[in-house]
Amino acid sequence: MLVARLLELDAAGVLTSAHVRAGAQAGGVNVRTVWRWLEAARTEGRMERRPRARLELSEQAWQVLGQAGGNVAVLHRHLTAAGGQVPSLASLYRVVHRDLQAGRVLPDRAVVRQDREERQTRQALTDLALASPRQGDVVQKAALRLPRSKSTAAPAVPVWESGAVAGVALPAGAQLVRTSSVRAVAEAVGQAMAAEGAVCVFGDPGRGKTAAVRMALIEVPAGWKVTWVPVPVRPSVAGMRRAVFDALALPGRFPHTSALADAAVAAALSEARVIVIDEAQRLPVPCLEYLQSLWDHPGTRITLVLCGAGTERALVRLPPLASRIGAWQEVPRLAVTEVTAVVTSFHPLWRTVSAEDLAWIDQASAHGTLRTWTALTTHLQNALLIAADAVADRALLGRLFQRVAPPL
Repeated sequence: MLVARLLELDAAGVLTSAHVRAGAQAGGVNVRTVWRWLEAARTEGRMERRPRARLELSEQAWQVLGQAGGNVAVLHRHLTAAGGQVPSLASLYRVVHRDLQAGRVLPDRAVVRQDREERQTRQALTDLALASPRQGDVVQKAALRLPRSKSTAAPAVPVWESGAVAGVALPAGAQLVRTSSVRAVAEAVGQAMAAEGAVCVFGDPGRGKTAAVRMALIEVPAGWKVTWVPVPVRPSVAGMRRAVFDALALPGRFPHTSALADAAVAAALSEARVIVIDEAQRLPVPCLEYLQSLWDHPGTRITLVLCGAGTERALVRLPPLASRIGAWQEVPRLAVTEVTAVVTSFHPLWRTVSAEDLAWIDQASAHGTLRTWTALTTHLQNALLIAADAVADRALLGRLFQRVAPPL
């Protein structure tokens, strides 16, 4: 408005310095600033401020920042090492703060640190040739040192699964086994998919709930997709919304508003899809309400699988969602009658151990828990590799029990 009025006076030939000084005083700016405004209006025809270029971080930069646990100084050093024009550290702080305030979410530092440590541990085990299977050579060498048992007949009850299943960590040479619990979980999940309903898979830790669900979803009917949504640390509705958005691998950046994010997620869930929430017992009631809202949305086709130790107790806190659960499937301990068949199918090391000793191991240490059997397998395998004269007798197994038992 001020510049336009001064231009009118200038066109009439009556503009003086007094007009400019009065305009500067009224606008609260310097006199030279007003003269620059007039010059820009005469030469460029522009009476507004020149828009400033908005600094934006690329997705690669956000990945580096996430891997650094949100440390902006690490991102600045990375950009400096990459070369090119690098914004100042203060500018990076402002941009990161601006985008975080707008809804951008960075992974928790504790999660990043844990993932990094796990990667380092896996790499170290790989270097030691103890973690990654290499055509069974490690298992064959260890098996040669085991005494032969009286019975080497392969059990007929379990069914071996061909190939590895993503998300299930196994010792070298181990094989997933389709137990009675796995078959029950597969049946419950299949019925939930047929009705586009919900199922709760629960049981004590280490019983193989996650593995059972993954085995049940190895092959799904045509037209179905499976999405595993990780539960954030200290989950909130905003964090859960971001976790679902990222798990669906939707294109583009995460929307700045919850309404846009929910619209994008609902559109992606219009196709038949199984949404698996592992460790669902960590979800507070607001996050469970968010999942229920996605399932109740008229445009979505979701089969909801909630899995975790204590998930059944978490769902009780939200009766509207608990009432929608079509099947409550518990994964129990291995029955005494199936321990021998399952364990000998799980890993070749146990095939040379007598059924009597396997029952003793289960009663003394494993207690029908698959995770404990997995840990014992790893420790036994390592012990046989390290000591040339090691024998899988009760003395060695008794020492291994102390490694898998929690301290009192």
